[in-house]
Amino acid sequence: MADTKAGDLVKITTKDGVFEGILMPRPDVLEKDITVIKLDNGYNIGINNKKIKKVELVKKYSPKKASKSELKPKKGLPNVTILSTGGTISSKIDYKTGGVYADYTAEDFVSMCPELVEIANLKAKKILSVMSEDMNGKDWVLIAKEVEKELNSGADGVVVTQGTDTLHFTSAALSFLLKDLSKPVVLTAAQRSIDRGSSDAFMNLICAVTAAAKFDGAEVMTCMHGTTSDDYCLLIRGTNVRKMHTSKRDAFRPMNELPLAKVFENGKIEVVNQNFMKRGKSKVKAIDKFEEKVALINVYPGMDPEIVDFYVKKGVKGIVLSATALGHAPQKLYPNIEKAIKAKIPIVIASQTLYGRVHPLVYSALRILSIKLKCIFVEDMLPEVAYVKLGFVLSQTKDLDKVKELMLTNVSGEITERSDEKSFLY
Repeated sequence: MADTKAGDLVKITTKDGVFEGILMPRPDVLEKDITVIKLDNGYNIGINNKKIKKVELVKKYSPKKASKSELKPKKGLPNVTILSTGGTISSKIDYKTGGVYADYTAEDFVSMCPELVEIANLKAKKILSVMSEDMNGKDWVLIAKEVEKELNSGADGVVVTQGTDTLHFTSAALSFLLKDLSKPVVLTAAQRSIDRGSSDAFMNLICAVTAAAKFDGAEVMTCMHGTTSDDYCLLIRGTNVRKMHTSKRDAFRPMNELPLAKVFENGKIEVVNQNFMKRGKSKVKAIDKFEEKVALINVYPGMDPEIVDFYVKKGVKGIVLSATALGHAPQKLYPNIEKAIKAKIPIVIASQTLYGRVHPLVYSALRILSIKLKCIFVEDMLPEVAYVKLGFVLSQTKDLDKVKELMLTNVSGEITERSDEKSFLY
């Protein structure tokens, strides 16, 4: 191989053809006889060294010096703060694995997407650098407190960027942790990293800032691609959204209600669902505690009842059962559930079907769970949302009657009066 190093632009001639791209460090997880290059379209390919005939150096790698100009506010534009927490939308290549890691600072968003300065006067702040699967209740509280600080200091809206994997957990958490919300809080992310030609990051960010600046709603919402093309983004209430595909750009879908609006890259906002809180002038208050000792258990045929006992012994303060259909769980779990509730551990039941709602009275088995055992059936609340809400509620009270009352009180649109048929597979 020619005198080349990672980052150099190279041309590789093989038995199968000629490939040109940026030479990447070989990921530790790959075999030693594989050379990896990044093509112009942003995708990586691995080439077996046995097939390589010739490697030519096209251009030596020369790192660019970052030059960041100070953002000057424009009169008449709304003020929007971008809070960066990490994730694919703020990721670069991880040379150890060939994957991505959170590395962009919040200011980088502006330099990469200059259109943003025409939408709002921007303030950018990096508050975390963590992949979303590693987030926890303490992180949600931290984000909520930062949102409170910005909204009460003159921001007309806040955009929070993070990874997609648990975006719907964070949106639910902020929906409960931010009290008296009077301005929009918009969470956005990217399914595909910024260095890829098919990245959805730029449009998602533009639409999210547009929503934070212009949308008349005072809600916590997600803003992600509405279709696989760059048609528009969907603004979805933070307690009724779920990631429904591992990698598609339009993975985030509204559940049991229509999205609040469509946001277009040109600045147009088309309201779809009028059921949202309007902007106001009240000061937002962030709840600064969250009970993390909550378990979310998926119900399945043949499950071991001692799973419930395990969590009780681990000291959990509450359990959410992601039950089948209307709220069923295997009857052999009933003694274990009863034992947990007698130990003052609330058992909440949501449906793993996601669409529709649980019902405590339709079948005799459900009546045993709800009336005799006193499980809490949470209507059409999503299991993940029920998990987050239970952690929020338990940080306020451990009294079982009060927990039930709060879990069944609609705080942020997590319980709908009736499921909208048009929202099914929207």
